[in-house]
Amino acid sequence: MSDTLAGRQAALRSKRVRNALRTAAFMSPWLIGFSVFFAYPLVSTVYFSFMKYDGLNPPTWRGLENWDYVFSDLPKFWPAMQNTLWLAVVMVACRVAFGLGIGLLVTKIKTGAGIFRTLFYLPYLAPPVAATLAFVFLLNPGTGPVNSLLEAVGIPAPSWFNDTAWAKPALTVLAVWGVGDLMVIFMAALLDVPKEQYEAAELDGASAWQRFRYITLPNISPIILFAVVTGIIGAMQYYTQPIVAAKVASGVMGGSGQTFEPGYPDDSTLTLPQLVYDLGFGRFDYGAASVVALVLFALSMAFTTLLMRRRGGLIGSGD
Repeated sequence: MSDTLAGRQAALRSKRVRNALRTAAFMSPWLIGFSVFFAYPLVSTVYFSFMKYDGLNPPTWRGLENWDYVFSDLPKFWPAMQNTLWLAVVMVACRVAFGLGIGLLVTKIKTGAGIFRTLFYLPYLAPPVAATLAFVFLLNPGTGPVNSLLEAVGIPAPSWFNDTAWAKPALTVLAVWGVGDLMVIFMAALLDVPKEQYEAAELDGASAWQRFRYITLPNISPIILFAVVTGIIGAMQYYTQPIVAAKVASGVMGGSGQTFEPGYPDDSTLTLPQLVYDLGFGRFDYGAASVVALVLFALSMAFTTLLMRRRGGLIGSGD
């Protein structure tokens, strides 16, 4: 009897092992990708954050010196942190609001909706460098057509990318200009809202705002959450547009004999990704660069976790 029971238990363990191996085989592409492109770089970044390493000589242990240097002695860290948080909050909020607004507008248009949809989506297809170059020239304080138009109607023209107070708003305008991706996503969500709910609300005398607040928002709340989370992750990786705008506005295009410190003017466009690149590949201080990269990772995780936990209060409940 005991031999039979032991044999059944051994057969059951063997079956569990085979099932586990089969599952691991099916998951192996994801496991390899996760290990190579996420787990290993993350562990390496943590390791180098405690090391003195310039990419040429072997790394040597420094303990918490890199962390103390970044938080206490690196003058550009806190401006970069403030700029990144500003863009993550203001720029993302503006993109989501304008994307939803344009989506609502296009879904209400009865004639020529396809033309308007194409016109609003086309800016999103523009390459980031080309779009940034165009915006810098359009917003040029001396010769740009935008300032010329503002002066013609008697509105004081700002210096845009040459002014510390207007550089980030100018980047936000650039981001809103390319909001076609969110427009398409919101349009798809809005078209899926049951029309019966709108009809019932109209029969009950609900106003347009009430229909939007109690029908539209709850139905599209998962899409709003998706747009906010992906927007914040994108803002945490914001690199190309601010550095191109700063180079063009400052007149330094990176030619031979020219040096450029990111963040023009006065660190107002400096972001954490730029600081990571400047520390790692400009100053060959991989330890400090790793610390800033980990801070950036922690911020992204904190924002995402907070939004996922507070999604009901952020976008309303669908109950």
